[in-house]
Amino acid sequence: MRGLEQIPWLYDLGLSLAERGLVGRWRRWLAGGARGRTLDLGTGTGRNLPLAPGGVRILALDPHPQNLARARRRGPGVPMVRARAEALPFRDGAFDTVLCALVLCSVEDPPRALAELRRVLRPGGDLRAMEHVRPAGLAGRIHDLLQPAWTRLTGGCHPNRDTERAIAQAGFELVPASREARGNLRRLEARAPLSRGPDSR
Repeated sequence: MRGLEQIPWLYDLGLSLAERGLVGRWRRWLAGGARGRTLDLGTGTGRNLPLAPGGVRILALDPHPQNLARARRRGPGVPMVRARAEALPFRDGAFDTVLCALVLCSVEDPPRALAELRRVLRPGGDLRAMEHVRPAGLAGRIHDLLQPAWTRLTGGCHPNRDTERAIAQAGFELVPASREARGNLRRLEARAPLSRGPDSR
């Protein structure tokens, strides 16, 4: 059975409700900061695409063809690529910006996906993220208990991942002024290292 993330009309319905408030404001921040050649990782139904500034050369990527079909309506003329975050079909340093909205909670292998993002970002390039992050204390333990059922229902989302820490552990430099937190949601900007080490491939 497909999860909610693989049923585009249902996924859009849920997000349209969430984006009337904080999530919508954060999405505008996320996409509005794109610069140069930009990868919209896990584009889903393409909600970031019409929010990118003029002049940005954006490319949308998602592993699910039904999502890409829906995304084409929001981004006519935007190149669409079917691929997974853990195996990006792009050369090293191909992008100036990566947009990552509620994606890293759903990838199968977050460290490998983040290593791929480091690889395809130019040195000093920007990763702009809005993600679920496991809360501390009792709320975190509740998320742990709910995670298996939630992951099955949604088709992949793990709301109890410490995604913010994973980004830092992957070698990105977090930009403190960009960070906002609300419950188990975070928005942040992180920079790819200026030099490539052997672990960035």
